[in-house]
Amino acid sequence: METDVLVIGGGPAGLMAAIAAGESNVRVTLIDKGNKLGRKLAISGGGRCNVTNRLPIDEIVKHIPGNGRFLYSAFAEFNNEDIIHFFENLGVKLKEEDHGRMFPVSNDAKSVVGALLHRLNELNVKILTNTPVKDILYEDGKVVKVLLENGNEIIPKAVIIAVGGKSVPHTGSTGDGYPWAEKAGHTITELYPTEVPLLSNEEFIQNRQLQGLSLRNIALSVLNPKGKTIITHKMDMIFTHFGVSGPAVLRCSQFVVKALKKWELSEVVMKLDSLPEKKEEEIFQEFIEKTKEEPKKAIKNSIKGHLPERYLLFLLNQAKIDQDAPLNTISKEKLRQLAKLCKDFRFTVNGTQPLEKAFVTGGGVSIKEIEPKTMASKMTKGLFFCGEVLDIHGYTGGYNITSAFVTGRLAGLNAAKFCK
Repeated sequence: METDVLVIGGGPAGLMAAIAAGESNVRVTLIDKGNKLGRKLAISGGGRCNVTNRLPIDEIVKHIPGNGRFLYSAFAEFNNEDIIHFFENLGVKLKEEDHGRMFPVSNDAKSVVGALLHRLNELNVKILTNTPVKDILYEDGKVVKVLLENGNEIIPKAVIIAVGGKSVPHTGSTGDGYPWAEKAGHTITELYPTEVPLLSNEEFIQNRQLQGLSLRNIALSVLNPKGKTIITHKMDMIFTHFGVSGPAVLRCSQFVVKALKKWELSEVVMKLDSLPEKKEEEIFQEFIEKTKEEPKKAIKNSIKGHLPERYLLFLLNQAKIDQDAPLNTISKEKLRQLAKLCKDFRFTVNGTQPLEKAFVTGGGVSIKEIEPKTMASKMTKGLFFCGEVLDIHGYTGGYNITSAFVTGRLAGLNAAKFCK
C-alpha cells in the first residue's frame, strides 16, 4: 500500500498530525496498534481532557521543565490560543478553570476525541487500528517502507512517529518508537519517570500513620544535600501507604529523580510547609494568644482550626507535646517548635514508582537532532517526530498535551510539505 504521509500512533500528537497533513491535501494514513484511537486523551484530565492551558507562552514554557525552550519556534507557528480556536472550530466549546486550564464545557473527554475522529473522517484520512508496526526501513538517509506485524507493507513519502513514551502503557505507550529512531541515527536520552508518586521508608509512612490524609494548598520543596531548595510547588498532596502523591508531589518528582542521580544519593530530603501563607512567627504568636484566651483548654482542641486534625496530632507527637495537655502547661519553646514544624516538616523519599506508573516519560529522542520549526529529523529525510516520544516533558495541567498538539500540528504540516 502507498500513501503520502504515514502517521504511526493515535494519541494527541498523532491525531493532530494526521489532521494537519489531511488539511494540506495529501493522502494520509494513520495507524495504531490498539483497537481505538485517542485512548490517552480519553483518560486525561480525570476523564475530562485538559486540552491546553491559557497562560502566556513564557509561563507555559516554564511549566515544561523538560526542554520547554525548544518549543519557542513551534509556538511561533501554532500556540495554545491556536489550539483553543482549533477545537472551537470543530464544535468543542471550551471553558477556563483555575491556573489557566482549558476543558471542554461538556466535561467529557469523549467529546474531544469524537471531534478529532469526525475531522479525520471529513478529511478522508485512512485509519488502520489493531495494526502494529514491525519495523521501519531506511535507505540512503531516507524512509523507504514500513513493515507491519501482519505481513503487509506501507510505502510512504513521509513518516511521522507519534507513539508516545513509556508511561501509561495500557494506552499503548510502550516505547516502540525509540528503536526506530535509533535505527535512523537518533540519540535516545535516558528515560525516567516524571509526574509520578514518590516512595518513602519513613516510619510514619511504613506504619501508615497518615495514609489517605490530604493536605490542601501546602508548599512542598525538594532540598539538595546542603539543605538548599531545588524547587517548591504550592498545591495539594496526599500521604499513601508507600509514600506521597498528589499534584505537588507529582510536580516535584522529576527533581527528586535528578537529585538522586546527580549526587548519587539513596534518599532525598523534602520540606513540607503546611501553612505557606503565614510566617513562623505569626503562627507562634497565634499559639501564645490562644494560651492567654483559653489557658486550660487541651492544645489539640484549642488550635485545631490551623490544620487537619490528623496532621495536627501527628505534629504534636513530633514535637513531643501531649495532645491533651492544657495550653498553660506547655512551654514557649515547645510552642515555637510546633510553629516551626507547621512551616518546616522534613521527611525523606528514596525513589519513585516505576516509569509505567508515571503520567509522563522524561527523556526520549534528542531534540538536538530535530528541526524546531518543522519537527523533521536532521538525520533522515522524510522522518518526523512529535509528542512524548521526544525528549520534552511538562507538568500535568494542560502543558504536556499542549506540547503534543503543537509538535503534532507542525509535524503534520511539514510532512505534507515534504511530500509535495
